[in-house]
Amino acid sequence: MRAAVWAPDAARVDVLVGPDDTPREVRALTRSPDGWWHDDRDLPHGTDYAFSLDGGPARPDPRSAWQPAGVHGPSRVFDTARFTWTDDGWAGVDVRGRVLYELHVGTFTDEGTLDAACEHLEDLVSLGVDVVELMPVAPFDGDRGWGYDGVGPWAVHEAYGGPAALQRFVDAAHAHGLAVCLDVVHNHLGPAGAYVGEFGPYWTDAHHTPWGSAINLDQPGSAEVRAWLIGSALRWLRDFHVDALRLDAVHELRDDSDRHLLSELSDEVAALATELGRPLSLVAETDLNDVVSVTPTSEGGWGMTAQWADDVHHAIHALVTGERHGYYVDFGSPATLRQALTRVFVHDGGYSTFRDRDWGRPVPDGTDGHRFVVFVQDHDQVGNRAIGDRPSAWLSPGLLACEAALLLLSPFTPMLFMGEEWGTRRPFPFFTSYTDHDLGDAVREGRRREFAGHGWAALYGHDIEVPDPQDPATRDAAVLDRTERTHDDHARLLEWYRTLIALRRSSPDLASGDLADTVLTWSGPDDADGPWHGLLDLRRGDAHVLVNLDTTEHAVPLAPDVPLVVAAAWDPVRYDGPDTLVVPAASATVLLPRDEQRSA
Repeated sequence: MRAAVWAPDAARVDVLVGPDDTPREVRALTRSPDGWWHDDRDLPHGTDYAFSLDGGPARPDPRSAWQPAGVHGPSRVFDTARFTWTDDGWAGVDVRGRVLYELHVGTFTDEGTLDAACEHLEDLVSLGVDVVELMPVAPFDGDRGWGYDGVGPWAVHEAYGGPAALQRFVDAAHAHGLAVCLDVVHNHLGPAGAYVGEFGPYWTDAHHTPWGSAINLDQPGSAEVRAWLIGSALRWLRDFHVDALRLDAVHELRDDSDRHLLSELSDEVAALATELGRPLSLVAETDLNDVVSVTPTSEGGWGMTAQWADDVHHAIHALVTGERHGYYVDFGSPATLRQALTRVFVHDGGYSTFRDRDWGRPVPDGTDGHRFVVFVQDHDQVGNRAIGDRPSAWLSPGLLACEAALLLLSPFTPMLFMGEEWGTRRPFPFFTSYTDHDLGDAVREGRRREFAGHGWAALYGHDIEVPDPQDPATRDAAVLDRTERTHDDHARLLEWYRTLIALRRSSPDLASGDLADTVLTWSGPDDADGPWHGLLDLRRGDAHVLVNLDTTEHAVPLAPDVPLVVAAAWDPVRYDGPDTLVVPAASATVLLPRDEQRSA
């Protein structure tokens, strides 16, 4: 590698070669008219280096691939070509319609590393997962954290094993037939170690986000900033063989330029997919309730492969749990769930009570449901609760099975959150390990203030103590306990998830993303102040998914024109005569046409 850095306003740039605890070689760089500074001498793999602007302190490379001493230390040269890949036969996976599995590297195993995660890939294959989605792996301050406060979009967090470990993980995943999706954050940088602003106009005050000044995507100097982000994305897909990227909170990418950053990224990724000869996917997290994200760039859209659809989570969660606080205020009725399962967005141009304004746009007829990633748990919906508790902390195994059926047999692309499949009782609270004690104190107090006025004590029925994000015990509490899987209720739920995923694969009706062929009816009240009690009948073509959220059994008449058989049942069902099926309380039952069940 040859040292190069963009620093358009600097009068002098030096590269400091060597570890920061030894005398360093100082090499003056040569400036180009475009604001780039270059050195014509090689830096071999494993060489530590940093940049000094106008005689100032040593700073890591904005395009650093390796930060072994943390975000404040020097960069280290990493040669991606040194790794010997074994995935020559890998044809790739398009995420649409697949089963995704979100995991946090630091709590997926006791060791909290990518290499340790490799040891459990066979478990995911057995479950029926197609795509492993890694929460962000970019370097952040400290060893422990969620990763959304990363500061180096070209690098891999050292505590997870660094960039070489990511190569090993992707290669191992492909050997197991699993694709890898990497969660990347382009909308902001973390509060500690973000030195890029000293190099050039990486931020702008022309726009603001919840984190402060926006990343500069449309002001002077933005061309290089956009290239910095797009280059990092292409590098993961090309040099690390990653199959997909999940783009965090793209609604905070403030871009008024003629060509939105996401449109440019989509076209670049499409060209790379053609070059590599395998599908590459981009999945946008957005709360805009607008299909502009998945509209082709040729039609003025952003060209994403898929987007997250939070409304489906909210509709299922509020109906089953009865929660109505915060953004759940507009959810909780079966009619709202029907809107989410058949039209994706509950707010599709109408009034949002939570936002106090009209919100969103309708999904056009004919849109493929597989373009929307849905879930009943994810890092946000669990981790941003006051104590990071999961639904398994207060829902019965039967109700967890009901949620799983609504998720996995919906017309969307389902995503599981690690441990959900066996109903882990381990929480997933927010945690950090900032080395700056003042910053740690600010985050600690900020979390407490955030939840103080949200009525969490009333929700839980008792006073609560928000976990201290800086306490190592908060992270430790989130580490998965795989011994749970052998316990009766957990083992049963795990097998239920396997069964539902297998049915999704084998049944054309359940595998379909046809929203027009999805119908939800119910027997029970039209609304409820708390958890809803009644029977849901989710029809996917000729298949029926019966979800009984009541405390009593329900008799379900069967139409004689399409003979149906029980393909799966959480609790045993019985027949009351030839044309009536009795579904137990708090359970789910899947009915398939007789011919389809035979082929399945």
